[in-house]
Amino acid sequence: MLKDLSLAAAAAVLTGRRARGADTPRLDVKDPAAVELGYVENAAQVDVKKYPDYTAGSNCENCLQLQGTSGNNYRPCSLFPGKLVSVSGWCKGWTPEM
Repeated sequence: MLKDLSLAAAAAVLTGRRARGADTPRLDVKDPAAVELGYVENAAQVDVKKYPDYTAGSNCENCLQLQGTSGNNYRPCSLFPGKLVSVSGWCKGWTPEM
């Protein structure tokens, strides 16, 4: 009985973790933090007049701030806690990978 309860508790914890990960929202470009950092979901949309420091070829995929598992199109970013960013995106917080 105790073993069954332990297994059920472990399953509930794992299921809860998966559900939270699946429910992580994508960063909206209109989110105040996104607006502040000039986030776009596609680096080709960067206004280079507004962001002259933009470097061609830079995007979230090759940014040091991007976290998570390679291969996912939307991943966590240390600049936007609790939100997922497009790997094709860009913001002025872009930092080249080391």
